[in-house]
Parts: sequence; C-alpha cells; structure tokens
Amino acid sequence: MTPDTIAVHHILDSHVADAPFWKEIAASVLRPPGRLDALAAHRAGFEQRYCTPRFTGGTPWICTWKSALRVWPELPRFSNQMLRYQRMPEGLVHEIGLPAHRAMPDAYVTAHHLRDLLNATSLDQLLAWSSEPGLLPRVPAGPDRGKTWDRISDQALENFARDRDVDVRFSAQTELARRGERQEIAPLEPAQGTLL
Repeated sequence: MTPDTIAVHHILDSHVADAPFWKEIAASVLRPPGRLDALAAHRAGFEQRYCTPRFTGGTPWICTWKSALRVWPELPRFSNQMLRYQRMPEGLVHEIGLPAHRAMPDAYVTAHHLRDLLNATSLDQLLAWSSEPGLLPRVPAGPDRGKTWDRISDQALENFARDRDVDVRFSAQTELARRGERQEIAPLEPAQGTLL
C-alpha cells in the first residue's frame, strides 16, 4: 500500500498479507443469510465503487450522508465523525468508534446514524433520497458560500445549476424548481415509531 493509504487507515501491508482478495469474499459479506432490506454507508457512492451489484445482488443502498442532509439540514457539517459529535447518538460507546477511518469503527458510527435516521423517517424515504444526488442545505463555495439556496439570486442559481458537481447542480435545480412552482416543502413526518 502507498504511504498515503497507510496514513489514512493506519493499516500496514503486514496486517493484510494473508487476507483474501475482496472479490473472493465480497458476496458473502454483502449478502449474509436472512432478510436484507438495504445496505448502508456514509457516502455510499464511494462504497458502491467496490461493492458492485455483482457482489450485492442488486440490494439497494442507504447513504447516511445524503439522508443526514435532508433530516438535519441545520447542522454545519455532515461528515461521519462530525455527525457523531453534533448528534451524539444514544448508545454510541466512544471507544468502540475509534480509531476513525477504520472499517469497524466507522461502520459502528454509521450504524448509529442509520438508527437515528430511521427514527426520523421511513426506510422508503431514506432509499429515495439515497438514489438522488445530495441536496445540500447551503451553497458550498463562492461569494454566496454558507447561504441557504433560497437566499441567492436566480442568476446565481442558474450558474450553480450548470456546476460540474452533481450535488451542487441538483441543489440549485431543486431550488429553481421550487421557485417556479412556489410550493412549500412539507416537514418530515416519521413513517414508523422510534427504534429506541
């Protein structure tokens, strides 16, 4: 592995020298026995590059990042670790979620975010949001950085609607459509009771 990869994950070549190749075990990891409604990951698009339908059997994905953007738009940032400390999920044992950027601790933290999201809205809603680009609550860059989309000009929105970033484009196009229809967005209503 490169020093860059090691610096992020702190996994050395010697730690994985006897490990099987991902393609040899992926299906057994991603399709365990029993009922499986969805797979989940924070920034699921990244995981889907390696966990392809060939290995998942076409199981749908929940992206906890995209879902958090919708459920908690007032939060300042949405990384897995920032959500952990902003939301302080019930039952999360601090030490089990460390070190960050390792598979088990990150999955543990993400599982707590998933539970909180399912306490806020339905599985179907999370799956629907996860199938779309991320709906950013605020402008991420430029002179309007930090403003909510409803506070910027039509011209700025039209420029963002042509941005290279799919999430920026989607967010700007969503606000343009909202302005054209002048409809209010209904508040989230949980589709089931809480899990805790």
